[in-house]
Amino acid sequence: MKTLPQPSDRAFVPFVSVENMMRLVHTIGLERMLVEMAAYIEEDFRRWPLFDKTPRVAAHSAEGVIELMPTSDGQQYAFKYVNGHPTNTKSGLQTVTAFGLLADVATGYPTLLSEMTVLTAIRTAATSAMVARHLAPKGARTMAMIGNGAQSEFQSLAMKAVVGIDTVRLFDIDKGATAKAARNLSGQGLTVITCATPEEAMEGAEIITTCTADKQYATILNDNMVGEGVHINAIGGDCPGKTELAPAILHRSSIFVEYPPQTRVEGEIQQLDADHPVTELWQVITGAATGRTSSGQITLFDSVGFAIEDFSALRYVRDRLDGTELFLQLDMLADPDDPRDLFGMVQRARP
Repeated sequence: MKTLPQPSDRAFVPFVSVENMMRLVHTIGLERMLVEMAAYIEEDFRRWPLFDKTPRVAAHSAEGVIELMPTSDGQQYAFKYVNGHPTNTKSGLQTVTAFGLLADVATGYPTLLSEMTVLTAIRTAATSAMVARHLAPKGARTMAMIGNGAQSEFQSLAMKAVVGIDTVRLFDIDKGATAKAARNLSGQGLTVITCATPEEAMEGAEIITTCTADKQYATILNDNMVGEGVHINAIGGDCPGKTELAPAILHRSSIFVEYPPQTRVEGEIQQLDADHPVTELWQVITGAATGRTSSGQITLFDSVGFAIEDFSALRYVRDRLDGTELFLQLDMLADPDDPRDLFGMVQRARP
């Protein structure tokens, strides 16, 4: 019986499946992972000018959006495939699914392929908490979590681990989602309060996080619901025509964004004039711009998610795989003995 040529070591790419990602989370511990990933994301924000930056490539449909999110720091390249389909839950499907890849710029060879449905939830929460650490009122202890879907528990635990909140006030128009979030957060070291209205959820909250997915101009927060001195993380499923905040809130707020060319199309600020002033978050982190300047200031992180955050998350996972068996080796790259003889390699594999 003929022995087929065996792939070389260079043919294999580490792959982190959903099962292994969940095992990695439990091996590290979710709160520790959130803290460490927030540090990776902040580190990459500090070197923001080094990265290639482009708005994500989006294919919109009546049902949702499919996006590619690429970036590179000149040494490594990363991209994420991600969808956003708000009505998927009616069919028992996830609103968001994703996978991503990390590669070596010098050779173009992939160095990691990973699921990113779970990882995106973790990196989004880590980003929100990292931002709140820079912009929220000092000593903030209570967060209102408006929208209690798949992100809500990750957001709550990230704010606990990174910022130090001890109370989360939950509201969703779907009472079942609120009950789910309260159940999942039970025993996690937070005081969890379920609320019947968004106004009730706001009571005493220094941090407000909105995370809804309806693909329309929506008013999740009215102007009269938002008092002075709060920090708002608007992280819902952003795209053209999708917003969560009343425009009056934006006019009262100091607005911070990831990448203005993307946020002006997809974020809350699509409701404002194209020249409305915003501050890029990386400048606050590096000290090039000011963040919170007074106790009465409303700070708003108009988050739409950016590829550099995914780059950070993939970099973190790659580093944490060393010494573990939490990945599969995929025979993914053709690697003939003679790089010019791909045809010969195929022929030699004939049964």
